[in-house]
Amino acid sequence: MKLLSTTQKNAVLESMINILDDQREQILEANKKDLDVFDTKDRALYDRLVVSNDKVDEMIKSIENVKAQDDPVGKDISNITLNTGLNVVNKTDPFGTIFIIYESRPDVTVEAAVLAFKANNKILLKGGKEASHSNQKLVECWHQALAQNKLSSDWITLLQINRSETQKYLSNPPQKIDLIVPRGGMRLIDFVKKYAKCAVLISGRGNNFLYVSQDADWSKSIAVIVNAKTDKISGCNALDKVLIDEGIPNFAQKVRELEQILSQLNVEILSANRVADILPEKEKITNKETWYEEFLSMKIVLASVPSLEEAIKIINTYSGKHSNTIMTESTANAAKFMEQIDSAAVYHNASTRFTDGGQMGVGAELAISTDKLHHRGPLGLKQLVTNKYYIYGDGHTRE
Repeated sequence: MKLLSTTQKNAVLESMINILDDQREQILEANKKDLDVFDTKDRALYDRLVVSNDKVDEMIKSIENVKAQDDPVGKDISNITLNTGLNVVNKTDPFGTIFIIYESRPDVTVEAAVLAFKANNKILLKGGKEASHSNQKLVECWHQALAQNKLSSDWITLLQINRSETQKYLSNPPQKIDLIVPRGGMRLIDFVKKYAKCAVLISGRGNNFLYVSQDADWSKSIAVIVNAKTDKISGCNALDKVLIDEGIPNFAQKVRELEQILSQLNVEILSANRVADILPEKEKITNKETWYEEFLSMKIVLASVPSLEEAIKIINTYSGKHSNTIMTESTANAAKFMEQIDSAAVYHNASTRFTDGGQMGVGAELAISTDKLHHRGPLGLKQLVTNKYYIYGDGHTRE
């Protein structure tokens, strides 16, 4: 694949910034076509689908952020000269072609493309059919930006194919694909893993837990729980399960207080363990699968645990390995929790809603990876490259 200069890439991004600003009305009109035929009963998906003037501004800011970042391609990772005289240089290198599959969220069409392009990758975008008009318009804007800078439109491609066609594309791709990122629930992830013929990087599933320890500050805990649950229910960093230590002072009173606050905010509460005895009017969890479920709705599980160790065991068993929090005033307990919890992000006295590229100092993100290879957490610009070894010799032969 041809390596573009930083100047070339940034010129395309500058063009895209101007095009988005100039054509925001057309973008909103395209989005309205999608919204008009969407079933608003799915609140989480609907929230992800909406494009407003503020959302266009966010798209522009994400491009400006990426444009300002250093080019991640061709950077030395290591450079050593061996006793043999060979000079071995390890450099960052583009993946090649990235295929991302995602639901709704037209802003992903901008963020995924800007990151892939700045890292010198081609990208194939497979958005959900519910955002077809929005995505078509945004990719049209990308193609205008590329054309203005005399570059081929095949750097950024929108695939408008159904599920069966996607299966065939994954099983027998018509072009070389180097990395696939399924950004969605387990059904999508399992589908891609079953049929893909190249590396798959898992992203998107939340099912995040928060553990309230015996020595937690209760007012802090309430504030964090409310924020993590209600701030944005469609986010993969939203909270789904709360585990309250049975040893916390005034346990029953605190459970009832939390239930009242959440109920006033129209959060549906499911109960388990001792919490079910305290809140007998709430639905009790009877299906083990509920513990694995990512709600993406105003729904939460309140349950009790006898200890920090049991909380860690439960979270490591059921969570989506995305984001998990401990509320505690003990630095020792916080350290134990954060070291032993197996997830991309672990928090001490903070909302899971901060698992976001912009909030974590990464900038625009392609996705939040819950894989351990090749990267875990926000996939920003620096994470969209692989590496290559350059070995320089002078007629060297191995003896």
